[in-house]
Amino acid sequence: MKVVNLKQAILQAWKERWSDYQWAINMKKFFPRGATWDILNLAEALLEQAMVGPSPNPLILSYLKYAISSQMVSYSSVLTAISKFDDFSRELCVQALLDIMDMFCDRLSCHGKAEECIGLCRALLSALHWLLRCTAAFAERLQEGLEAGTSPPVEKQLTLCLQCLEKTLSSTKNRALLHIAKLEEASSWTAIEHCLLKLGEILANLSNPQLRSQAEQCGTLIRSIPTMLSVRSEQLHKTGFPTIHALILLEGTMNLTGEMQPLVEQLMMVKRMQHIPTPLFVLEIWKACFVGLIESPEGTQELKWTAFTYLKIPQVLVKLKKYFHGEKDFTEDVNSAFEYLLKLTPLLDKADQRCNCDCTNFLLQECNKQGLLSEVNFAILVGKRTSDREPQLKSSENANIQPNPGLILRAEPTVTNILKTMDADHSKSPEGLLGVLGHMLSGKSLDLLLAAAAATGKLKSFARKFINLNEFTTHGSGESTKTASVRALLFDISFLMLCHVAQTYGSEVILSEASSGEEVPFFETWMQTCMPEEGKILNPDHPCFRPDSTKVESLVALLNNSSEMKLVQMKWHEACLSISAAILEILNAWENGVLAFESIQKITDNIKGKVCSLAVCAVAWLVAHVRMLGLDEREKSLQMIRQLAGPLYSENTLQFYNERVVIMNSILEHMCADVLQQTATQIKFPSTGVDTMPYWNLLPPKRPIKEVLTDIFAKVLEKGWVDSRSIHILDTLLHMGGVYWFCNNLIKELLKETRKEHTLRAVQLLYSIFCLDMQQVTLVLLGHILPGLLTDSSKWQSLMDPPGTALAKLAVWCALSSYSSHKGQASSRQKKRHREDIEDYISLFPVEDMQPSKLMRLLSSNEDDANILSSPTDRSMNSSLSASQLHTVNMRDPLNRVLANLFLLISSILGSRTAGPHTQFVQWFMEECVDCLEQDSRGSILQFMPFTTVSELVKVSAMSSPKVVLAITDLSLPLGRQVAAKAIAAL
Repeated sequence: MKVVNLKQAILQAWKERWSDYQWAINMKKFFPRGATWDILNLAEALLEQAMVGPSPNPLILSYLKYAISSQMVSYSSVLTAISKFDDFSRELCVQALLDIMDMFCDRLSCHGKAEECIGLCRALLSALHWLLRCTAAFAERLQEGLEAGTSPPVEKQLTLCLQCLEKTLSSTKNRALLHIAKLEEASSWTAIEHCLLKLGEILANLSNPQLRSQAEQCGTLIRSIPTMLSVRSEQLHKTGFPTIHALILLEGTMNLTGEMQPLVEQLMMVKRMQHIPTPLFVLEIWKACFVGLIESPEGTQELKWTAFTYLKIPQVLVKLKKYFHGEKDFTEDVNSAFEYLLKLTPLLDKADQRCNCDCTNFLLQECNKQGLLSEVNFAILVGKRTSDREPQLKSSENANIQPNPGLILRAEPTVTNILKTMDADHSKSPEGLLGVLGHMLSGKSLDLLLAAAAATGKLKSFARKFINLNEFTTHGSGESTKTASVRALLFDISFLMLCHVAQTYGSEVILSEASSGEEVPFFETWMQTCMPEEGKILNPDHPCFRPDSTKVESLVALLNNSSEMKLVQMKWHEACLSISAAILEILNAWENGVLAFESIQKITDNIKGKVCSLAVCAVAWLVAHVRMLGLDEREKSLQMIRQLAGPLYSENTLQFYNERVVIMNSILEHMCADVLQQTATQIKFPSTGVDTMPYWNLLPPKRPIKEVLTDIFAKVLEKGWVDSRSIHILDTLLHMGGVYWFCNNLIKELLKETRKEHTLRAVQLLYSIFCLDMQQVTLVLLGHILPGLLTDSSKWQSLMDPPGTALAKLAVWCALSSYSSHKGQASSRQKKRHREDIEDYISLFPVEDMQPSKLMRLLSSNEDDANILSSPTDRSMNSSLSASQLHTVNMRDPLNRVLANLFLLISSILGSRTAGPHTQFVQWFMEECVDCLEQDSRGSILQFMPFTTVSELVKVSAMSSPKVVLAITDLSLPLGRQVAAKAIAAL
């Protein structure tokens, strides 16, 4: 008999009662060549014939089972065929279909093309929907029967449905395939969710607890599919987290003016990467704050730390609260953190002793005010601390000293009031404004207000207001002697305050956003061109120091001939710009014997007698001038600096003279520090009893900086945490040695460690040290140091476990941190350092940019085309296609370029025939990437990994899990989903 079609062949087999293997042989004779059985829809044709009557045809079903076992038909075609059956009233037919599914539902696989693997995902999703509909139908019938008082025989079918569901869903591989299918077909997933809700309602009314619990378990597994990548295990066995501690110390010591959002994001990044439980995370922040309060040097640093702890950190926690689901949960976590903190009585007592008050109480009040603690918990915590606290004996000398936390908290509203006062028209009541500024200068008021403004992000507008005031006072027309003296004082105080702000918090705070057409204010011009700063070398012959000669001559005559400076009609900004040239004239006259020392004293007294800012401008130029002189030529210039630094003991000075001189001396000391060290000279500045430069000149003399670096790192590692002094030494070494030298030597120290607990601690500490300039360190680490270690076989030995694992962890942490933040601005502490030229990285890593036409050809070609899914031994650009190129990431960006090249190197190592410690390192690197990832990998560093790497990675036993494949592929792209489906289906 000549067979016309598939249906006829099946009917003939049934009529002649062929056995299953006989049927298979004959089928291959009937259809010898051409299309595959799936294209002919063999599975669907067999099921259609088998399910004709009320009960299934056992012979035809045996053909289907044979076809499945001998892989004549694919699993996806069988699942699709089953999901088309919807007559659930035919119980025996349903039971037969469940038996077929039971044959293979926990061992699905596909070794075909990527499109076939995606087909398997879709078929499994359809089958899941069918199983849920089937379960719901039987559950409904069971419920109806029970309500009618009869017990229908469908309980067995319901049990079978739930068993099949459980068996299908208990496989992680199946759930991973369903995860991909959900992204492919969002509407089908919505239908499954509806079905699940309906099933839950029906089963809630059933009396059988076993069926209910089985259904709940299946429901939980289905609901876990969309979030199967976001499950995290937290480190509950650890109590100390040195990275958080060091990050807080670094921010409090060096970056009080920094914006809060980057700090919040960095803290959250560390919390995620190190899986830190929230209460211990918050506790570590508080611990670091108290350590900072205890160890901060007296004076400005102490006030900065107090402002950081009491004003900035509570605000940081308010921002952190938004990252946690459930506000109540976060307040409970903050409460738990405080409960832990109160157990650290010695730490808190030491802080109380240092600050001369109950530090914890102030902090609890502030957190309560910000809504971080409930009233009940606040009262309990305050009571607990009061009972634990060691009684402080107030000595007569500190009885009248007001504690800093209280002063800082009171200073914050004062800053707002001063800003409002400064907004008023200066010409209307300059005397009133002078009174306000005079109060700011007394005692430590100025530093208190500046610290409060810095911690609350108001310092920039504070500085802007003083720049506007300074600009207003540069000109005076038709003024009386009294008006002129008020104007002179307003100019002087605003100038000194701005210098002090620039030296204490960095010149970035002063600079305005450059806008074309606007005239740059005098102070900004002077600060950028004439003010000495750390690492800034000035040219004393620069045009900025050589103004109009007639103005210079008149200023020299005024200084030399008058008994004191005139104030009326004085253009102070011109005097400040002319003073440098005037000082040069006076110096030359002194050195040539034209002027005697007595005349010099009179001139310097005139310079500093009325306004201190003239003395500041004069010393600024003298500092630049001294650098250029030979050893035997410096004496008179240094002598003049000494004369300008001492106060003037005269009755005829303007208001607030002593207060202004204190600020002037602090400014001069900062200006002269570098040049005095370089010329081995000492100038005794009038002392205020406080070290104004506590973190300056920390490096030991006559020791190689490499020794200092290894020594300081060894001490930090031994202690287990970084203190603020070490942070400053490390920052100085980073400036001195450069990023490559700094990073390379610290990595060498890490690779020397052989004890596991030491390497982990070293990684946590190194990450926080690298935060001094994370962007540049990451470029060097991923672009130079790692490729050097991975490509040089003589260095492979150093990548063994444990240091190799530690380095992989550190590299991933740095890469993730830099990538997540490199779109933001560099922090103020990083802007001063030389930035690497982008062109350096383009020439170093010449990744040819893909032409759009070539990219489109790749995307429109068959997914299994050799171009895309070829083996990584072919290192052409075709096989390096990655998600980043499909997202059109800017490859001129140095970090993107370095990441793309690192992943190309990883791909070539995985595809090479030589295995060794470097291969193991790549595995650790990828494991850490997966461990640190958030659920959506789009926009993460893994988007730079070529798609071909996935198939190579799953060959490594530790990486051959469905979850890993889902984590490392970009599932937001169709091509990414195909690559993932192909890799998972083959596992």
